[in-house]
Amino acid sequence: MNGEVIPREQAIAAARAVLDRARFRIARDRAAGRLTPAAELIIQRIERAHRAEQAEQTAPDRAAA
Repeated sequence: MNGEVIPREQAIAAARAVLDRARFRIARDRAAGRLTPAAELIIQRIERAHRAEQAEQTAPDRAAA
């Protein structure tokens, strides 16, 4: 490799910034009603899967309490 090596933290920060901008655009377009029904369905599925994943991760915490 002859190129410059980007530190891991910098690469993660850059990726998160890109993801945050994309999420903002999606939220803005969604609020304005500009998403196609297919895109809306995809977003709903992703949100549902994310909520299920979060609930799964917090379930052991609740059982321990």
